[in-house]
Amino acid sequence: MNTKILKTLEFNKILVQLEEYASSVLGAEKIRSLKPSVTLDEVVVMQNETDEAAHVLRLKGHAPLSGIHNIKPHVKRAEIGGMLNALELMQTASTIYAGRSMKRFIEGLLENEVDIPILESKADQIVLLTDLEKKIKNAIDESGEVLDSASEALRSIRQQTRRSEGKIRERLEGLIRNRNAQKMLSDSIITIRNERYVIPVKQEYRGHYGGIVHDQSSSGQTLFIEPQVIVELNNALRELQLKEKQEIDRILAELSAKVAESADDLYHLVDVLGELDFIFAKARFGKEMKATKPKINQDGIIRLLKARHPLLPIEEAVANDITLGEEYTSMVITGPNTGGKTITLKTVGLLTLMGQAGLQIPASEGSEIAVFGKVFADIGDEQSIEQSLSTFSSHMVNIVDILKKVDRDSLVLFDELGAGTDPQEGAALAISILDDVYQRGAHVVATTHYPELKAYGYNRPGVINASVEFDVETLRPTYRLLIGVPGRSNAFEISKRLGLSESVISSARLLIDTESNEVENMIASLEKSRREAEHDYEEAHDYLRNAEKLFQDLQKQMIEFYERKEKMYEEAEAKAGKVIEKAKAEAEGVMSELRQMRLEGGTQIKEHELIEARRKLDAALPKLDKGTENLKGKKQKREFQAGDEVTVTTFGQKGHLIEKMGQDEWQVQIGILKMKVQEKDLVFIKAEEKKETKPLATVKGRDYHVKLELDLRGERYEDALFMVEKYIDDALLANYPRVSIIHGKGTGALRTGVTEYLKHHRSVKRIRLGEAGEGGSGVTIVEFK
Repeated sequence: MNTKILKTLEFNKILVQLEEYASSVLGAEKIRSLKPSVTLDEVVVMQNETDEAAHVLRLKGHAPLSGIHNIKPHVKRAEIGGMLNALELMQTASTIYAGRSMKRFIEGLLENEVDIPILESKADQIVLLTDLEKKIKNAIDESGEVLDSASEALRSIRQQTRRSEGKIRERLEGLIRNRNAQKMLSDSIITIRNERYVIPVKQEYRGHYGGIVHDQSSSGQTLFIEPQVIVELNNALRELQLKEKQEIDRILAELSAKVAESADDLYHLVDVLGELDFIFAKARFGKEMKATKPKINQDGIIRLLKARHPLLPIEEAVANDITLGEEYTSMVITGPNTGGKTITLKTVGLLTLMGQAGLQIPASEGSEIAVFGKVFADIGDEQSIEQSLSTFSSHMVNIVDILKKVDRDSLVLFDELGAGTDPQEGAALAISILDDVYQRGAHVVATTHYPELKAYGYNRPGVINASVEFDVETLRPTYRLLIGVPGRSNAFEISKRLGLSESVISSARLLIDTESNEVENMIASLEKSRREAEHDYEEAHDYLRNAEKLFQDLQKQMIEFYERKEKMYEEAEAKAGKVIEKAKAEAEGVMSELRQMRLEGGTQIKEHELIEARRKLDAALPKLDKGTENLKGKKQKREFQAGDEVTVTTFGQKGHLIEKMGQDEWQVQIGILKMKVQEKDLVFIKAEEKKETKPLATVKGRDYHVKLELDLRGERYEDALFMVEKYIDDALLANYPRVSIIHGKGTGALRTGVTEYLKHHRSVKRIRLGEAGEGGSGVTIVEFK
């Protein structure tokens, strides 16, 4: 596919929209390089992978693709011996974790017997680098800071650093609290300049503290001085900071070497995750567009059902059925300007390109597209001012180029074929071009205004007319495509509705030739036949719907009849059973009396005669034949569960199951009574209906609790102050006596801003910097009144 056709049919705009659904730069890069394939097998595979991802989204609603980074440059630098920084290592660990999550996600689907062979093969290619991920995460936190636990040496250095900072802060606080400090200091704060602790001293008292001047205010009235008493302490602190940096560099270099060892696996992981992101981006795009997977063929058959142009809003686009390639391979569309001819043309071309690129298309289920080796289009006014070409000349340059390359494996789209020149010559040229393309075996869709082409489809095999509908009543196009019916000019009808006199219209009718009149009358007749056919179709459809409803009603009544029949048999059997039991009991009584009489009166009745009499009584008992299986003997088709509604056959009462008491015994509640019933005496009615109930009160989770500390590291100055203001209000509402605000060391600007805000807060009793065990100067402790 050449880039010109992709631009003409606006395939590039589709890619821009598709890119918004990528979760990473890896997926976005693959989307930007996406091109339609011209190989049937490739298109089928691409469509299947998109369909699998769409199936997963329907089941799960998402895929875990967050946290993927393009770490190839990081790995490459590590391979040549470079040291990665903490953030690059964290991105590497994040990408490894994303791969592990995706593999686990797909394996979970496979365990549930979801058929996704392509995604399964992708998951099999994901290499688990859990050890490397663990080593990085044990050394670096999510914000890219090296943790104290990264090494024992680093932990020791940082402990010494905190103690040293505590000593410096203690000395400086002693200077600030001095009664003469108020007049000599611009402000009673400790700050940092050039990575050394200083205090703001007024210009006139610069000699009082001695030491080193590191900075001054913009007015020059304040000097930031490192007092002599802490110079040595600051030097010691600086040495510890350098040791800390050296240890951090050693840790980062060690982790970078581990990354280099797994370079090949990491490269492959990035490629696989990029492909998965790309596949799921296509699926999410299709879901948003309400698209479907088309059938794919290489026979030139296009069957688009309820097809919409993908770049038009769903609620505005008019859906049309478009078919090509079976009974006819050429279609000529006529109709008024702004009626939708060009949109229809672009819809055919763009949906073909989307389908060949593995994207689902905005059309109904059952739609079908063909894989074309070449797609050509001459659409719109491409007049070249630089070449001084007219509209007609510009179009002819494109058409000449197309005719040089077109073959039977081509789809050709002509917009306003032959326009821009004498109508008679233009129409003749258009017919000749269409005949030439048709004879080469290509598939073509063309739009035109020429009336001569309205009859083109009637005397050419393999060609069909079509038109875009125009509503004369509203004088507006409906944008509906009518295949098999050429478009009418509607000029006389429109003029009449706009108020032109009937005499003028009648005179105009006399001026057009008989042949044109016959064509217009034929088109009018076709339109009338089409409307009647549509009306008949709607009536037939209504009959079909009514017949289906009647069938369903009869089916339901038959089911109810057989259920009632079963119940009647059951009731009859139970009733007959009682009669039989009563008769047996009476017969047994008679036998006992006879036996007793024989013993007492010596009546000559032998025992075998009594046995024979009993056998005859038993044989005389009626046998029940209800023509169906007894419910008691029928196996339940469903395993009972607590909450199920059942019928207790021994009592003929309904109840519900509470819990299973034994292997074949349940506790059943019937009204206010609870009793144990054998499972064989239970008949399932329906499962428990689970109703969602809203709690009377909502208990918020731990994330809603006010923490005892607020971490501002990494926040912008304005955002940090806004967070402090909200946090102080939350802490006061939580009735906390004191809280900690972590602002880090940095330049001291954030600490200064926080201090200024807290000093003027009406509910703050006292503020101070943290002690050695509280985070040092990187933390401000706030005590409330």
